[in-house]
Amino acid sequence: MKATFKPTLAIAVPLFVLTALASGSASAREPFSKEELDKQQAKLLELVEQGYNLWHGSNPEMSGNGLACGNCHPDAGASNPQTFPKYIQNMNRVVQWGEMVNWCIQNPQAGKALALESEDMTAMYAYAMNLHRGLPIQPGLASLQTKPVPVKYGKGFPSKPSGIGFDTK
Repeated sequence: MKATFKPTLAIAVPLFVLTALASGSASAREPFSKEELDKQQAKLLELVEQGYNLWHGSNPEMSGNGLACGNCHPDAGASNPQTFPKYIQNMNRVVQWGEMVNWCIQNPQAGKALALESEDMTAMYAYAMNLHRGLPIQPGLASLQTKPVPVKYGKGFPSKPSGIGFDTK
């Protein structure tokens, strides 16, 4: 029985792989339809909006003294997410962007750090990266400061006005 099993398996496996490869290319489709892409973009922008709100103080646990990320980094300026991971002098090690955000939350803001894997941290990252889109990714860029992020008006991304306070366009 073993003598017949090995040759059969040796022929069947390559034949199966070739059949799968040949049929896979015939049934390929575009990765996403326009409707799927629109839905994905809407979900991303919801998270960017959440990040904007967090950046500007919507989570009181992130501040023990009334400061928000936006007080020092308006429009996520100088947060430079595209330059991480990089060496941070006051931590004496190479860190990722979320660790730097948490350092700022805990030190200048005297608040409670976000879990690095949390939706809130992902939202903060989505907001900052959205405003830094198009800039070159340059990990380790510690000694140079990137140029300010150009935000011509408003939040830098499409959103509905809140009706609270002053909303630009």
